[in-house]
Amino acid sequence: MAGSAGDLVRLVAKGHGRSRAELARLSGMAPSSVSLRVEELIDAGLLREDGEGASRGGRRPRQLRLHENAGVVVAVDVGTHHLRMAVLDLAGRVLLEHELPGDITEGPEQVSERLLEHVRMTLRQATVEQLPLLGVGIGMPGPVDPAAAKVIAPSRMPGWNEYPIGRRMSELLGVRVVVENDANLMAVGEHRYGWPDRDNLMAVKAGTGIGCGIIASGKLHRGRGAAGDISHVPVHVPEPVTCSCGHSDCLEAHASGAALRRTLRAQGIEVSSSRQLVELVNDGVPEVTTLVRNAGRLAGQVLTPLVNFFNPDVLVLGGGLSAAEPFVAAVRGAIYERCLPLATRDLEIATAVTGRDACMLGAGALVLDEVLASEWVDDTLSAR
Repeated sequence: MAGSAGDLVRLVAKGHGRSRAELARLSGMAPSSVSLRVEELIDAGLLREDGEGASRGGRRPRQLRLHENAGVVVAVDVGTHHLRMAVLDLAGRVLLEHELPGDITEGPEQVSERLLEHVRMTLRQATVEQLPLLGVGIGMPGPVDPAAAKVIAPSRMPGWNEYPIGRRMSELLGVRVVVENDANLMAVGEHRYGWPDRDNLMAVKAGTGIGCGIIASGKLHRGRGAAGDISHVPVHVPEPVTCSCGHSDCLEAHASGAALRRTLRAQGIEVSSSRQLVELVNDGVPEVTTLVRNAGRLAGQVLTPLVNFFNPDVLVLGGGLSAAEPFVAAVRGAIYERCLPLATRDLEIATAVTGRDACMLGAGALVLDEVLASEWVDDTLSAR
């Protein structure tokens, strides 16, 4: 049962309430009350009604949609060496996206100022400066306390521990800001845009770092902020490598893109990014191919008990290393070899449907959830 104007807008935004009749059925409100609310929302510029839906025997109903001029949100994927940014309307459609160079080691204040500059530039390029900016979603390449919107004890991010990136960006932009770990956002983006009918999903992001996001019963599972953090799970390796956490057998210390580049550097092969690693694999460089395949085997070693335990519908592999077929094949091989047949009977193991946009789209989806779950709709109507 739902009855506020905000509830009706959320039903339309999620594609559940496409007509006044559907809204009345889903909300439990009288059709006359729904019509009155819808007219108010149309007059306020939040909804529009056009086209015709499927008829169930009577006159074909008019289709309800969010008005494209009601407002926009910005989604940001902050990588170790890049910034991916997009402007989305309230229906989640991407109006403009682009990638910019970045360096997370510049420190939080410099990165925050750069984010402010790029958000403003992106809104100008999308020609939506005249529309209200309602929120910003930010994905970070490290652990995040979602309640406090802070980065917590990250690897390879000097100066970022306990930095309140959410509060700082909200101060700079004057809007609500949602901050989440990038692997969690990849899981959200893949679930919403790639696998909307699969309610239990694991998404592994294997790039400079390595992490995992979990969708359980259709919702992002955060635990107390560390759910899905596979980076410090121990693996069986012949030679110890000290991890940032102080242990010597962590998955990230042996299988992440940063770890592989470190090993190759010691062999005299300079590699600057996960993308270049994949290029060398595709060029058939044996030293690189062997390392990437072993990284997939180690990731599969960690994921095997998790697949048995969680029994997901889909295991999505994303991040830069997922573009290397030896990595993907090694993960698949380890899981199918060691998992229980019941756990893998209907399991799909696939690379990310949304590709490099997964985290960015997940950030957009979460901030849209936040905006449409807020009092914004009711405030907009009361301000008329």
